[in-house]
Amino acid sequence: MTVLRAAARPMLASIFVIQGFDTMLHPERVAPRAEPVVAPLAERVPGIPARTEDAVRLNGAVQFTAGSLLALGILPRLSALAIAATLVPTTAAGHRFWEVEDEKERAQQRIHFLKNLAIFGGLLIAAADTAGRPSLAWRSRYAVRSARRDVALATRAARVSGRAGARAGRVSARASRAGARPGRVSGRWAGPPARPPGSRKRRSPAGSRAWQRWPPAAC
Repeated sequence: MTVLRAAARPMLASIFVIQGFDTMLHPERVAPRAEPVVAPLAERVPGIPARTEDAVRLNGAVQFTAGSLLALGILPRLSALAIAATLVPTTAAGHRFWEVEDEKERAQQRIHFLKNLAIFGGLLIAAADTAGRPSLAWRSRYAVRSARRDVALATRAARVSGRAGARAGRVSARASRAGARPGRVSGRWAGPPARPPGSRKRRSPAGSRAWQRWPPAAC
């Protein structure tokens, strides 16, 4: 595709480079035909010269400059769009076949009009060609989807962290309550509480232990 673009762009731009240069040098050749188009545009669009020859010369300069850039592959999309913009008044001024009365001349002007229309379509395709790279619209949609996904992941991570923190807090509270109870170690019974220092162990009455071991024989 790179070789195809390198060959197709000069072909598409050749007519605009040649005709645009000729129009810059001799605007009086097409000025009479451009008069019906230049006058209304000059009244409505700021920046367009009021004189027809100046407007024609400006149109030729844009075509020559943008055509040269398109042929060299410099800013090809913007160059193609600029040429397409200049092609509209050029076609409307130079090929008004609906106003021609002669049948042969009308047919010729219709053919030129349709040729310019076909070139206009090719320029629009060249203006939309991204050379295999993602377009601005796709990049915008991808950025929005990525942002939404990142927000969803952050929200989910925050929820999981909150739940883990709450669970850890409950476990810590249980451990602290279990450690505060007497006679328990790690939640298990550790026997009776220790005797205070200096205390003596109580003994059972004399003979009670022996009685428990050797009960008296029956009479």
